[in-house]
Amino acid sequence: MADPRLSLVDDATAIRAAVPALLPTTTIVSTHSRVEDFLAASPDCDVVAVDLQLVNETQPGALQGVAAVAAVADAGYRVCVYTQEERRFVLASCLAAGALGAVSKSAPLEVARAAFEGVARGELVAPPAVVGILEVLSKRGRLTLLTDRQREVLNGRARGLTYDELARTVHVSPSTLRSCWRDITEVVGRHLSEVSPGDIEHAFGLRPGDLVGVWPVQPASVPSARPTRRPR
Repeated sequence: MADPRLSLVDDATAIRAAVPALLPTTTIVSTHSRVEDFLAASPDCDVVAVDLQLVNETQPGALQGVAAVAAVADAGYRVCVYTQEERRFVLASCLAAGALGAVSKSAPLEVARAAFEGVARGELVAPPAVVGILEVLSKRGRLTLLTDRQREVLNGRARGLTYDELARTVHVSPSTLRSCWRDITEVVGRHLSEVSPGDIEHAFGLRPGDLVGVWPVQPASVPSARPTRRPR
């Protein structure tokens, strides 16, 4: 794929104005302060970067959080959450709602760019802390469809290893591991859309009911099965 075509949904005017200059090799298709405006415009893009905090005094009723992610993903777009949010269970709930990736606004620009590019290709791009929760679920038998190789990759990514570092450990090429990670995407996407809040609360050490209002109530579609909007 060529440089991905990116749309941005962020309530901060400065962020929307700065992104084209900060990511000069990325084609910025459109920027929006609200998900509702983005959906109304229905731009032709490969990936949508969505902030989770979109309510402010000028748009108090804006859709935000997991609901905003689900709305964009359900419209057929590939979503990468771009946020300051660091709570693992919130980021995992975004993946359950249909996002394919999550990257912190505090991450270096090259990391953000790589995340957007990965999501545009249909890859799962998640912080090691979130991947670590998937590993916990896997070890407890809640994620049982992974092969031994996929479990090795999941374990390595959960510890923050790069593909090159992991390749030296498991003695296969980085390209093979990337392909394996793409296969994990479908399994994880289906699992997160079906797993109960209770299972996730147990994995996170949360109290019963802590995910009420955060974890999607209705199962989301499998993220990897979502087509890009108007494929190129």
